[in-house]
Amino acid sequence: MVEDQHYDVIVIGTGAGGGTLAYRLAGTGKSVLVLERGDYLPRERDNWDSTAVFVRGKYRAPEFWLDKHGHEFPPEVNYYVGGNTKFYGAALFRLRPQDFGELRHHGGLSPAWPIRYEDLEPYYTQAEHLYRVHGRHGEDPTEGPAGSDYAFPPVRHEARIQQLSDDLEKQGLHPFHLPIGVNLTQDEQGGAQHGSACIRCDRVDGFPCLLGAKSDAQVICVEPALTHPNVQLLTNAYAERLETDPTGRTVTAVVTKLGDGTTTRLSADIVVVACGAVNSAALLLRSAGDRHPDGLANSSGVVGRYYMRHNNLALMAVSKEPNPTRFQKTLALHDWYLGAEDWEYPLGGIQMLGKSDAEQIKANAPRLAGKLSPEMPFEVLAHHAVDFWLCGEDLPLQDNRVTVDRDGRITLALDEDNNMEGLKRLRHKLEGMLGHLGMHEHRLLDHSIYLHKGMPIGATAHQAGTVRFGADPATSALDPLCKAHDLDNLYVVDTSFFPSIGAVNPSLTAIANALRVGDHLAERLG
Repeated sequence: MVEDQHYDVIVIGTGAGGGTLAYRLAGTGKSVLVLERGDYLPRERDNWDSTAVFVRGKYRAPEFWLDKHGHEFPPEVNYYVGGNTKFYGAALFRLRPQDFGELRHHGGLSPAWPIRYEDLEPYYTQAEHLYRVHGRHGEDPTEGPAGSDYAFPPVRHEARIQQLSDDLEKQGLHPFHLPIGVNLTQDEQGGAQHGSACIRCDRVDGFPCLLGAKSDAQVICVEPALTHPNVQLLTNAYAERLETDPTGRTVTAVVTKLGDGTTTRLSADIVVVACGAVNSAALLLRSAGDRHPDGLANSSGVVGRYYMRHNNLALMAVSKEPNPTRFQKTLALHDWYLGAEDWEYPLGGIQMLGKSDAEQIKANAPRLAGKLSPEMPFEVLAHHAVDFWLCGEDLPLQDNRVTVDRDGRITLALDEDNNMEGLKRLRHKLEGMLGHLGMHEHRLLDHSIYLHKGMPIGATAHQAGTVRFGADPATSALDPLCKAHDLDNLYVVDTSFFPSIGAVNPSLTAIANALRVGDHLAERLG
């Protein structure tokens, strides 16, 4: 690569947004350069070692951000080809139709989007098929209409989870198969095998996949895109800032620090930022100049603001009978997503987590002190564990924000008590059912080791909202096609564009939107 080479498109980031966009543009024949600040994740035994992944945080970026008090914390970020999808649980939900409109919560208003569910629905279908999502539309009573069913049938519940599903139905509830992106073996699916295949192990949620069978952005999009001669990937390439022409309307260079310590200036007709909500905002803020003194694309002042990350709880129940399940992440429940019979506001959703093992439980032991039975050692407790993930909506607050100092160091200010009442009530709902679900009552235990964190602010896996899109340039940074209002050739396609986050995993929405923006860019490029 030479310094003065010009491209049709530069995409910064290889995760759900950037990787998918590169894939969409690969077939256009246009020259596409994809930048990734990290390298390929090594495939090694530690990929599936819970102590290495969760306890030691071996693959977490070796960096620290600051909270609003100036205290350092390690964020849950991973810089590899595929981005954070290398470690996500591959739970690929659509937002509910109501999430696209204004929705009143106990803690305030969740704002409307500038597009409707119907606008994104065709791309949701394409995203589900592309990322090999297994599921069945129509089971979840809160979901919106789908243009076609999933291309792959739902992953079958193992015996203990099937019993849980049956017991929930007996309570008058509507459990459904969790939509998950994996490549199952022929024996499990009955169809033709292709590529690496999942052996239905317990190393999906939070682990990189040794087999390449999890539908992450590297496997699904980046590698297929690179089979096209017009697509190039540059790893260990950190985008330091964006430069513009004298008018301030056009990005003319991506100033990039390479792995050997040298710096190069790369240019393209169109520049797409997809670094993750925190790092995308930081890049735009670092790119301040004479025409954009408060940061690029920031005439509205919203860049870095309205950060969201979901209100989550990782909880472990103790089954009265053993739970030998290997692939536990197959069930979800949304009966209280939009409200309950005893509360008018949304609570959120419940889904299964990957199966606990003794090392994870042992690492949580200080938090669980006084709650564990002395007669039940870690190995036995792990064999009886049933793990749940509770997800409530975090509301976009103006002062929940990303800032950078002169050295580019990131500060993340966050109100950690924002709109928590719904999540507390959701936990109470689950706790009240334990006895009817074959679990020990009053044994719903905090299992926050899943969050890779030492403090709540560090759980940044579902980060969103820092470069929101909208129709009004006075209150948003991007237009409804995710182009910056202030610039003619700058787009943002990670979860930064979200004006609200709903209460489901954001990855599928980022993927669907990247496909939507990709179609627009293909048309724009001719």
